Amino acid sequence: MSYPVIIIGTGLAGYSTAKEFRKLDPDTPLIIISSDTGYAYSKPMLSNALAKKQKPEELPMADSLKMSETLGATITVNCIVESIDTDNKTIQCDGEAITYRSLVLAIGANQRKLPFTGDATNEIYSINDLDEYSRFRTALNNARTIAVIGAGLIGTEFANDLAASGFEVDVIEPFHHPLGRLVPPEVGDRVEQAITALGVRWHLGCTCSEVWQTKSGYRLKLSDQTELESDIVLSAVGLEPRIKLAESAGISVNHGIKVDRHLQTSADDVYALGDCMEIEGLVLPYIMPIMHASRALGKTLTGEATTLTYPVMPVAVKTPAHPVVVSPDVSGTEGNWSVEDDEDGIKAIFSSTSGDVLGFVLTGGKVKERLPMSKMVPPVLP
Repeated sequence: MSYPVIIIGTGLAGYSTAKEFRKLDPDTPLIIISSDTGYAYSKPMLSNALAKKQKPEELPMADSLKMSETLGATITVNCIVESIDTDNKTIQCDGEAITYRSLVLAIGANQRKLPFTGDATNEIYSINDLDEYSRFRTALNNARTIAVIGAGLIGTEFANDLAASGFEVDVIEPFHHPLGRLVPPEVGDRVEQAITALGVRWHLGCTCSEVWQTKSGYRLKLSDQTELESDIVLSAVGLEPRIKLAESAGISVNHGIKVDRHLQTSADDVYALGDCMEIEGLVLPYIMPIMHASRALGKTLTGEATTLTYPVMPVAVKTPAHPVVVSPDVSGTEGNWSVEDDEDGIKAIFSSTSGDVLGFVLTGGKVKERLPMSKMVPPVLP
């Protein structure tokens, strides 16, 4: 009997791995299990769909039936995998034990939840999938003011998208500039100025501690004692890899599910990739790492053990008010920023104390220098 390859997850990581595997092996049974409806769509499109006038129902590229036909796979939707038995190579899904030849965990990450107080904490929106985005878009029909908690990559993108679509937006962020974990202050200040021109109000250097219901919406209390009124509250404070399923199976985890350079976990024939994965201490919840990992894993699943390598992978921040491209330093090396700032934009280079270029940020018109700058930075995983 030929046992199947089983992929848990129908996000970009799961479907991309299935596509890469099927290019090389059209015959081995393939089962894909989704905890939701299994639509194929690009999650990054969620944070700029509003200004593009794209409705949520227009974002999927295919439903699970179409993906099943395309991939020659059995796709089970709205199914929760309760446990993994790595000794007997089975998963338990809706009360049924399914045996696998190889198992791929592409289970993504959860939105981080902050410990707010108040009687409206359960009514705060977060957007981590198409269903959550659809509910948020429906709520916008009766809203004028939006409070966005968090000005990291996703929060800043949503602030730009909402303001460009005519909403009044307040952004609360503990850093003193947007994109604080990714860019130097000069870049954050330029992004702040550009999005402020759209009408966004920034509350930087403070946090939100309380969210209360009012007759017309919500009241937020900030750490600087400011109180805001808003029709909707959106939390965008980062991601936490989903590790509980793997951890309960005895698979090694840290911040994410730990894998080696072949994307194998500590359990034989169990692999992980995407937002749930940690490799050599790195958790990289971006598109390009997923695409490189899926191509490597597709080969490994067919018996051609392939070492994952990461080139330089700049990230484009979707802030049309002032475009940003970031190639973050992931080495943790001590260093300094050098910043060139003119009316065309900013070029910021992060270098080690010995002068080695480790990362960069480009904004505005300088994003066109992305390719030559990428040649100056060492690969993420050689």
